Amino acid sequence: MNRQKKLQQLFKAKAKKASAKLAPQKKDKYISKADRLKLEAEADQDAISSSES
Repeated sequence: MNRQKKLQQLFKAKAKKASAKLAPQKKDKYISKADRLKLEAEADQDAISSSES
């Protein structure tokens, strides 16, 4: 790979990282597997109790 191509590749990579930092983050907060199971169990209990009423 020649020198110019290496430099262009580096500049593109840095520009991509910089634009990614500026972009709004749409990721949801991480929920652990144990917490997901707890939430699912609570939702099941709520569904059962509401259907009994």
